[in-house]
Amino acid sequence: MEGPIIGIAILVFCLITLAKGVRQVPQGYKWVVQRLGKYHVSLTPGLKFIIPYIDNVAYKVTTKDIVLDIPSQEVITLDNVVIIANAVAYINIVSPEKAVYGVEDYELAIRTLVQTSLRSIVGEMKLDDALSSRDQIKARLKTSISDDIADWGITLKTVEIQDINPSGTMQKAMEEQAAAERERRATVTRADGEKTAAILEADGRLEASRRDAEAKVVLATATQEAIEKVTQGIQDKELPAVYLLGEKYVEAMHEMADSDNSKLVFLPADIPAAVRGLMSGMK
Repeated sequence: MEGPIIGIAILVFCLITLAKGVRQVPQGYKWVVQRLGKYHVSLTPGLKFIIPYIDNVAYKVTTKDIVLDIPSQEVITLDNVVIIANAVAYINIVSPEKAVYGVEDYELAIRTLVQTSLRSIVGEMKLDDALSSRDQIKARLKTSISDDIADWGITLKTVEIQDINPSGTMQKAMEEQAAAERERRATVTRADGEKTAAILEADGRLEASRRDAEAKVVLATATQEAIEKVTQGIQDKELPAVYLLGEKYVEAMHEMADSDNSKLVFLPADIPAAVRGLMSGMK
């Protein structure tokens, strides 16, 4: 009875030993093997053999690119403006043994390093430069942390600035400032428009007055010439003068008759006598 039990126990022990000695590492991973508590070797993908009970797989590290989200943080710029910035880093572990033995938590270490470097870089820039120089910040950030994480057997593939915006209070102040600037420009534009309109109106009145004056001068000159010609024409003859003045008198009476303000017109019985009276009065 004891023989079969011992045989089964030996078989189980052999199977366990074989399972511990033969390992299959999947693609995209490297396994860190310790021998008696000390680093021994890093196993690459494929079927591998280790010494059971002496060798132990301590860490299973991915060789695929790792995306690290860098949390948002407040950063003070050179001109004392608070902005909110966050980033994302893409890393690749090329030496698993350095990553697991060189730092306690390489992901936490890289996040902290990126945050610290980002604060330092943005702190040397003014707000406008920080908002418009993402590529410059990215390049400086990658340069500043690549050498540090290389000691941990990690390569920084790239780092991207996701968001870099003024804080809520600063955004409100900037919006108010922009609104005030737009209102100022609108006021200046309205004032310039009113000024231009007033100048054009004054120029129009001046031009109209000048033209009225010129018209009066022309009219007066024409009247003077007409009077001189009439005077030369009639000389001492009374009949032509009576005729002309009578014609004008009749026209004036006709206009008065057509006016809405006067419906009754009185005509003198002797128009020539009336004309002669006007002429004697003019003399």
